[in-house]
Amino acid sequence: MSRRFARTALAAAGLVLLFGGTATAAPAGGTDTPRSCEGVRLTGSLPVPPAGLSARQTVTIGEDCTPVTGKVEYVPAGSAPGAARQARVAAADSAGRHVRGWNEMYDCCNIRMTGLYTTADWDTAGGRITTASSAATQGWNREPWDAGWSLASAANSQDCAADCASVTAEADASFTYRGIFDATGDWYANTHRTSVRLNADGTASCTFDVELKHTFIGWNWQRGCE
Repeated sequence: MSRRFARTALAAAGLVLLFGGTATAAPAGGTDTPRSCEGVRLTGSLPVPPAGLSARQTVTIGEDCTPVTGKVEYVPAGSAPGAARQARVAAADSAGRHVRGWNEMYDCCNIRMTGLYTTADWDTAGGRITTASSAATQGWNREPWDAGWSLASAANSQDCAADCASVTAEADASFTYRGIFDATGDWYANTHRTSVRLNADGTASCTFDVELKHTFIGWNWQRGCE
């Protein structure tokens, strides 16, 4: 198996992509065509848009394990993918400033495999963050006969909760897979990380990361914040 690495920086979206080796399968015509990629890491950031808007972006694993990066879209809040709506529930009834984020992997049939959803809430006064809190939830796809994706571990933390100059809230979730596409449980594993920085001036930014032990052509990473 050959090893190849690519690193692409997209200034507008703050996206970095690191690829490991590729596995190939020969189609009927006899020409080797990439079908899966090994050791993929995707990272990037998005600004939190003004109230009432969501910022979101999709990156698709294309031919030769080359990422196909969609543009950053600003759409009305509440129009995010259905699974990401979990991220809006936890903070819906509290006062102050709010940030919701989603970090999801979809397969080539656009079925969500794994996802990490975060919320952060903070209040400000006198140029300081008076109080701040954060939470995280996870989602994963199951298959019949007790198969599919499973949550292996999850964590959520923040570096300050009261009288803060700024707050960084971090969450991660690791998933493993055993099912129709791999009965061994050793081939697929996804690890999601999300970091949200809250500022005393009321602004915020979201940084996302996902590591894929193996991925398939057509998988896509969907991320966003609002």
